[in-house]
Amino acid sequence: MKTVSIQDVPQRFEELAREVEQGETVTVTRNGKPVFDLVPREAEAVRNKRGYDPEAGEAYLRSKGIVRTEGFIAEDFDDPLPEDFLLRPLP
Repeated sequence: MKTVSIQDVPQRFEELAREVEQGETVTVTRNGKPVFDLVPREAEAVRNKRGYDPEAGEAYLRSKGIVRTEGFIAEDFDDPLPEDFLLRPLP
């Protein structure tokens, strides 16, 4: 990945466009901080088509040590609450 200052972009636009067409990603910076990326059009289209990848999400959680278990829903989950539910003091 190439990094270019935003001040240099106008002078090097043609060169940067060629590099992006060849698959290179160019990060444009201002005062050393990334502002935006120039990415190949095909890469953007593939990223947008993919959408959410649940397997990748699960792999990320596992890599962080987060173990998901099957959810538990009580049998009486959707039963009506007792009438005095909000009147009782909290335990």
